[in-house]
Amino acid sequence: MLNYVIRRLLIAIPVLLGVTFLNFIIINLAPGDPVDMYVNPDVSEADKAIRREALGLNDPFLLRYLKWLLNLAHGDLGHSFSSFQPVVNLISERIGPTLLLMGTSILFGYLISIPIGVYCAVKANSKFDYFMSANSFLWVSIPSFFLGLGLIYVFGVLLGVLPTGGMSTMGGSGGVWDTVLHLILPTITLGTSIAGGMVRYVRSSVMEVLGQDYLRTARAKGVKEFFVVNKHALKNALIPVITIAGLDIPILIGGAVITESIFQWNGMGQLTIQAILSRDFPLLMGINMLAALTVLCANLWSDLMYAVVDPRIKYN
Repeated sequence: MLNYVIRRLLIAIPVLLGVTFLNFIIINLAPGDPVDMYVNPDVSEADKAIRREALGLNDPFLLRYLKWLLNLAHGDLGHSFSSFQPVVNLISERIGPTLLLMGTSILFGYLISIPIGVYCAVKANSKFDYFMSANSFLWVSIPSFFLGLGLIYVFGVLLGVLPTGGMSTMGGSGGVWDTVLHLILPTITLGTSIAGGMVRYVRSSVMEVLGQDYLRTARAKGVKEFFVVNKHALKNALIPVITIAGLDIPILIGGAVITESIFQWNGMGQLTIQAILSRDFPLLMGINMLAALTVLCANLWSDLMYAVVDPRIKYN
């Protein structure tokens, strides 16, 4: 197991370098000059050239990337063009709210989808199965910005039972309960698409396992159907589901950008939008590198979880 993890980590290094290089190319190919965002329109071209030199934008492309890579090796992601603060500090301030939102969203999605998927498999081709299958397609298809605005209108405007944005009530005392109330609508918005996709995968995986011979043997021995499904079938059915769980992480990262913007959730999503609008290259590189690292770690976690769920799987 340890050798496998070391090999995967060594493979991840060139992959991460390739991702950062492609991100650097795409960011620098974006139209517009970052200097125009931070100087007065009446400033002369000579002053703009001085500012460009100070930001290191006059250096050749590869030299700038190598400098960024060298700083990264020392744990330095550079300084933001807009705020002049270290990128590490800006990210560390925002990553907590995003992790909270992503964690509650994936928990919400799985707590809904796994029981529904198992029940749909057990009651295959029933009215409930058809109803939930149709709804799962709806959950996946509905855009998050449309769902978020709809939830705000219904629960925030019409009913007035939930806050429509932010992480705490302005002028309020705050507290855990206040944060929970502000977290409900963003969590539903972000977790719905995760739940919709997972319902179909769980249903398909459980249905395939339910036809195996060892389950027929268990039933023949008099094992109750509840234990046949939830103890024997579900554990083996989770193996392909774990793969999908690892692939849900990029979906959550991308969805968090839109969801946080809709609900004014002060996390990495809003920071990403601000960095794009201000053409803040160092901040964008730091955010993209963190996202790539998260996806690589999620894929490694998925591979390792196979052995936890199924002891027959060995990594040599």
